[in-house]
Amino acid sequence: MNIEIVTCANATLKETGFGTMAACNDVMAVLISQGHTADVTPCASLHDLNAIVERGPDLLILAAKYLLLDDGLTVWYADYFNKNKLLFSGSSRQALRYDSEKILAKIQLARLGINTAQFFMAVPHQYQRHETLPLAYPLFLKPSDAANGNGVDDQSVVENFSQFEAKVASLYASFGQPILVEEYLSGKEFTVAIIKDRCGELTVSAVEIVPPLSQGGLRMLGEKVKASDTELIKTVDIEHIGAVKALAEAAFLGLGIKGFGRIDIKMNAAGQCYFMEANLVPGMNRHSSYFPRACQVANQLTYEEVIERMLDECFSRVIMADLQPSLPVARSTFSPRPFSDTSGSARAHHRN
Repeated sequence: MNIEIVTCANATLKETGFGTMAACNDVMAVLISQGHTADVTPCASLHDLNAIVERGPDLLILAAKYLLLDDGLTVWYADYFNKNKLLFSGSSRQALRYDSEKILAKIQLARLGINTAQFFMAVPHQYQRHETLPLAYPLFLKPSDAANGNGVDDQSVVENFSQFEAKVASLYASFGQPILVEEYLSGKEFTVAIIKDRCGELTVSAVEIVPPLSQGGLRMLGEKVKASDTELIKTVDIEHIGAVKALAEAAFLGLGIKGFGRIDIKMNAAGQCYFMEANLVPGMNRHSSYFPRACQVANQLTYEEVIERMLDECFSRVIMADLQPSLPVARSTFSPRPFSDTSGSARAHHRN
């Protein structure tokens, strides 16, 4: 099978994705070892995307969600390749929005009756005194669409109005967007890698993440901890494994995720599980990313086996396309239609 791994050349992006070029190359090496023809294509312009459509590979593996063009426009890979009739891995643009816009995911799951932390949005000077805040302290503040723990540190947990104002101002200055304010959940933290195969069966790999104690005495899974790999990843204890997996599966299905994704969950002090966020283009660094590590710790899957399972559903769609000659699949004679839009702000991927 002829496969291209599509990533972006925007070094300043802070969104979720497979990670560095090394991660993409690791995935490529596995595909080649499995007998496929594979290559990594970093995209920097519409010309690069058009060239992919001209080549017409059997399958695209999307290692990022979108491409930020020099003129500020955003091209979502899922939309672009769907319009040009190419098969690609992962979720649709509609589902991918739940990854980039955390609030939409929380609203969607709350409508379905799935536990998610209470929240509100804030900008500097929006609230004049603590009595006007929609939720009681302690509160947890973070950017509404950043990944990899960006903007998260000890000051993210606030217990009074002056701390709240200071953190809102700091995050707004750094990220230029309304700040997500959640009720603070002080319990255990989990991440769950989920892979759906061609028959609809789910492989669920749940692990607990234990960050080191910070100088402030908190276990905060922020940017510095993720970058330094100082957090402990371990199996979930028997008391909580059922609730964690049930919530993760419900969130996966409720968000309409296709193929694979990672669900982050946290407990409150009473041990109740709450959905925190979804990552639909999970990091694939062989040794550091949570997705392959969760699969290894929880289900003893090797990196190669993880990739094989992630792409099982994709391969089945390629086979079906080959069995149906009438199905419109792009080949070198296909004329690509350039596509871009302005929805979504861009910041992008590293390790997640």
